[in-house]
Amino acid sequence: MNGAESLLAAARDAGVAVCFANPGTTELPLVEAFDSVGGIRTVLGLAEGVVTGAADGYARMAGRPAMTLLHLGPGFANGIANLHNARRARTPVINVIGEHATWHQAADPPLAADIDSLARPVSGWVGRTSGAAAAASEFLDARQAALRDRMPATLIAAADHMWDDGGETAAVPPEPAPAAVDRHRVAGIAKLLAGPGRPALLLGGAALGADGIRLGARIAAVTGGDVFAERNPARIERGPDVPAVRSLPYFPEDTLTALQDYTHLVLVGTGIPVAFFGYRGQPSVPVPEHVQVHTLADLDEDAVDALGAVADATGATSVEPPVRERPALRSPRGELHAKAVAIAIALSQPDRSIIVNEGVTAAAAYPAVASAAPAHTELGLTGGAIGMGIPVATGAALACPDRPVINLQADGSAAYTVQGLWTQARERLDVTTVICANSRYRILEAELGRAGVREPGPAATGMTDLGAPAVDWVALATGFGVPAVRATTGEELTAALENAYAEPGPHLVEAVLP
Repeated sequence: MNGAESLLAAARDAGVAVCFANPGTTELPLVEAFDSVGGIRTVLGLAEGVVTGAADGYARMAGRPAMTLLHLGPGFANGIANLHNARRARTPVINVIGEHATWHQAADPPLAADIDSLARPVSGWVGRTSGAAAAASEFLDARQAALRDRMPATLIAAADHMWDDGGETAAVPPEPAPAAVDRHRVAGIAKLLAGPGRPALLLGGAALGADGIRLGARIAAVTGGDVFAERNPARIERGPDVPAVRSLPYFPEDTLTALQDYTHLVLVGTGIPVAFFGYRGQPSVPVPEHVQVHTLADLDEDAVDALGAVADATGATSVEPPVRERPALRSPRGELHAKAVAIAIALSQPDRSIIVNEGVTAAAAYPAVASAAPAHTELGLTGGAIGMGIPVATGAALACPDRPVINLQADGSAAYTVQGLWTQARERLDVTTVICANSRYRILEAELGRAGVREPGPAATGMTDLGAPAVDWVALATGFGVPAVRATTGEELTAALENAYAEPGPHLVEAVLP
């Protein structure tokens, strides 16, 4: 057994079921070893951003790490943006990056790079193989770090360590469990919530699962407070039996307004709200000065268990959370706009769908109407690095082949990783991509307006306009093997969605917005 075979045997034994890959020459020992070891499905991406984003989507839905296989520093660099999102999503991804043979590195070959420095900003753990004999245990070190830190871990594997004989087996250690919240802290938060004032619970991470949301709603009901979801959650559950939760707004002044009427903000599985950008005259932390901030569970602690303990302490466990009436929506007709697209999806989506939301400026439209939809899971753009939608949808579909995936996708960000459509076609994945095609970077136009630029000049306009020439999304999708149609009205969009859901395999709908 060589080093590559021992590494993959350890990965298989540790429960790694899928490896998303874009390999090169240095990774060929591993490429060959997938056939001899077996048990791990390999999924090819035509660009590294597709590979890393798909691993993020897979792990968010499967609840266990996905593996990537990337080619040296430049290949890894191409995938960093979606690993940034995975780090912000607290997703356990295990990156294996091929490196030149140890004796070749000193020659400074053309593809040589400082992989360690590239990996550190998007990895909780970075390591290198030390030889064929240790490759399996070193992979398991990466796996343990990914699970412990809930973020990507990166193992740099030298080619000679992979092709050399002498690989050894390694015992798979038990998965690390999240830390329990100190019971004194629980008692303090329970006492705070039972006292005077009006609290708001801000849920994030695992607390945005169905159980966490129900517990939060019960606590809010008995303490006279409200529940919010963090902005751009990695994963949030919704459905008729899950209380509706408002997300914090995007712009800091809107967040300040949303929190104005509360006296306490209790953080549960998330950090304090921070504005996406620094705006003149606006705070970086958009929490009103009179609101006291408290932490029940930080990002590394068991937030759902802590909510359960607070519910017990406040007498909220037996309280039924308030049920909000589901909004009555009408099927959109006529010219399309962001809300019409969101409504068409909410009214037509199958039960237990997975919604991948990279609508960017249209992103808020879907959560605003999502309580009218059947039970579903939504995955968000956690780190703000665009180009996650198509890859994350790809990974989610592989993790949950029995659940339809719908990708609400801005056109500008779709162009970053459109190659993911090819992977969807090759793997016959049940993904429906809805492109909000307004042929512009609408968010940048909004930001220019906020900066006081009412009439952008030709240079500024040229950097926000995507209409010269307009991208032909139907032609692009067809070229990658995905059936596609164009919709210009609500009626056409609804019909296109229903047709896509009825037929197995991937589909794309270009929703043309003014």
